[in-house]
Amino acid sequence: MKNGRYSDAQIMAVLKQAEGGVPVSELCREHGMSSASFYKWRAKFGGMDASLISEMKDMAEENRRLKRMYAEISMQNDLLKE
Repeated sequence: MKNGRYSDAQIMAVLKQAEGGVPVSELCREHGMSSASFYKWRAKFGGMDASLISEMKDMAEENRRLKRMYAEISMQNDLLKE
């Protein structure tokens, strides 16, 4: 999986600065990111703190693992039926 350029802590710092009243265009210029990235982060992580973000990522990883396990068991079941 591709690692992002910005850590969870950096994303939270940018969002907190925006809540503090810093204009989005200035934040984007300062941190070297696009305004689309900022609005995507705000939509995804708005109102969360760093612990909630890491918990959400852990849950997504667990969900991927469980889906993979289900797919493997389903294939084995289909092979046994044949």
